[in-house]
Amino acid sequence: MHVVQFFRNLANDIIQPFKQNTIYALVGASGTGKSYNAKFVAAQYGLRAIIDDGLLIQADKILAGHSAKNEKSFLAAVRVALFDDKEHRDDIARAIKRYRIRKILILGTSEKMVMRIAARLQLPPPTRIIHIEEMVSKEKIELALKSRQIEGKHVIPVSSNEVRKRYPKIFANGIRFTFHRLTPTQLLAKNNKVVEKSIVQPSFSIQSRRTISEAAIVRMAMLCVGSYDKTICVKKILIIADARGYKLTITMNILPDTQLPLTKRVDNLQKQIINNIESTSGIFIENVNIVIDKVIESR
Repeated sequence: MHVVQFFRNLANDIIQPFKQNTIYALVGASGTGKSYNAKFVAAQYGLRAIIDDGLLIQADKILAGHSAKNEKSFLAAVRVALFDDKEHRDDIARAIKRYRIRKILILGTSEKMVMRIAARLQLPPPTRIIHIEEMVSKEKIELALKSRQIEGKHVIPVSSNEVRKRYPKIFANGIRFTFHRLTPTQLLAKNNKVVEKSIVQPSFSIQSRRTISEAAIVRMAMLCVGSYDKTICVKKILIIADARGYKLTITMNILPDTQLPLTKRVDNLQKQIINNIESTSGIFIENVNIVIDKVIESR
């Protein structure tokens, strides 16, 4: 028996590098219920592990990484979720290889974010991207957002014992319920399982999150404008945050350009601001509205 198992393991080691990865992504704005529903999605599509907010999770265990929700500021949490630190992403990549995980669900606030996470962890791009709106009703999303905004509640899709042990300062409560598989045959076979999740309350408050993130967005927008055209004078940046992301209105003075029409310059600048902020921070920019206050003639 031991000999048979030895050769099975040997064959698996030989075949493993040639097996294709199955990478899915679950995308939605912060607070819409991605972490809460992650295990349902993983079970539905046969995905063995979840990457969520800096953690590699399998079943009810944290295999590697550290949680972004343990950070003291929103910007620090974003950097952790995006695996900005090389040692952090190498730790996750090594664990994926060590545990021979080929089927993974990546959670993120935008498609660009999950693409970036996959690339940083040396994984192929997701073959399927599921938006939270596809599986959760509008009413449930609104309820989740209310819980996030008013009560500051976040979810980690791991058992309460695991989170309490690793992150006692932010642990608040545990959730435990039975997950029924979808097919009648499986239900008759009692092929159900207990799903555990943990409620946490990060150190950063909702208000500090908004203040810090908006200040960071202003800085990033200013850098984008400066790198695009140093002659542009930004007079004001207005930011509106909603359930999906952020809307920017940038008022500016601009010099004319004989080589490029004004509308084309504005369009290019809008795209650059959106792409740079989303790729850097992982947050979703709904719209960038550029208001030209004055077109100043060159001296």
